[in-house]
Amino acid sequence: MITPQTLKGFRDFLPLEAIKRQYAINIIRDTFESFGFEPLETPAVEYLETFAGNVGEDEKLFFKFQDQGKRWVALRYDQTVPTCRVIAQYPNEIKLPFKRYQIQTVWRSEKPQKGRFREFLQCDADIFGVDHRASDGETVALTIQIFKNLGFKNPTAIINDRALYQDVPYKAIVAIDKLAKIGDDGVVKELVTKGYSESDAVTLLKTVKESKPNEALRTIFSFLDSYGMKENYRFEPTLARSFNYSTGTIWEIVDPAFTSGSMAGCERFDSLVGKFSNRNVPAVGFAVGFDRTILAMDELGLFPNLKTKTMVVVTVFNENMLADSQKIAEILRESKIHTDLYPDPNAKLDKQLKYADNKGVPYVIIQGPEEKTKNIVKLKNMQTKEQLELSLDDVIRILTKDN
Repeated sequence: MITPQTLKGFRDFLPLEAIKRQYAINIIRDTFESFGFEPLETPAVEYLETFAGNVGEDEKLFFKFQDQGKRWVALRYDQTVPTCRVIAQYPNEIKLPFKRYQIQTVWRSEKPQKGRFREFLQCDADIFGVDHRASDGETVALTIQIFKNLGFKNPTAIINDRALYQDVPYKAIVAIDKLAKIGDDGVVKELVTKGYSESDAVTLLKTVKESKPNEALRTIFSFLDSYGMKENYRFEPTLARSFNYSTGTIWEIVDPAFTSGSMAGCERFDSLVGKFSNRNVPAVGFAVGFDRTILAMDELGLFPNLKTKTMVVVTVFNENMLADSQKIAEILRESKIHTDLYPDPNAKLDKQLKYADNKGVPYVIIQGPEEKTKNIVKLKNMQTKEQLELSLDDVIRILTKDN
């Protein structure tokens, strides 16, 4: 017998959790599209060279292997790099500027911890082909709006510019990026391990902390102010972002009510498309950390009462009346009412009612020979237990009103 189990860092999502995830995905997708972004999908597996050299120190986290053709390949590590590959590969089909969003699974072989897994969903949006910082402002605004639409009360974009780090070596940027997790002393210690003297490490961190917004950032701040988002961002000079393809604006989304870290990572990456072609294509965008966002929504009570989208269960009185129940279900579905036809015509009515109750379905329809003769049905409210004899048209009016 096979032991039923999942690999560490991988998860099953049972119906209630999957419903919550779909609720958030639908809000995120609708927000993407409300800003004019269009969907893109890329393969789960790419050539290893697509990712190699493009993500910094985290290359050790690649899920990589040789396929049957002895080619080195990797599971999708992120969605930004494959999108840059797509733009280079389809220059005639992808017209610039290109505003795309992507909602797919990525894989990273890292140590699982709270809100971090080896297989997880990312929700990305990027603008390609625009150098003006209005495109940065638009993507920052989109990020903020997503979290507002999800129900967060104070989503805040903490913003910096990698240009302020132009004289700081990448190895130091990686250390400074951990400031929120390990504090000043931790950053200094890490800088020392990377070859800095303690005094130089202290001086470097102090210099970074005293940085002021540059013109690009001031342009973005003005853009956000015009959208009425003045209270939803702040300058954070120690924000570094450790991806080595980050070239300009960088930002993350936090909420003061959620203390387990940022919920989105975002940056400008003007040089990445050029690694796949001779074209210089400026780009800016972000990835929502979906699992951490779900965790935050759970902790902050932002989900409505979600059980099922099914509005009504149509019971089956007996096998001889199965076709009648099917017809009722068909009419309800044609009226855009989510309808579950009980799948076993031999089950007792009590079992069918218990099925509806366990799923959290608000209504049940019952029709036996007597109701069929009268051309009516019984509509049972599973919460109040009230039961009404109604025409199917009246049922549709009630369910459409409640839906």
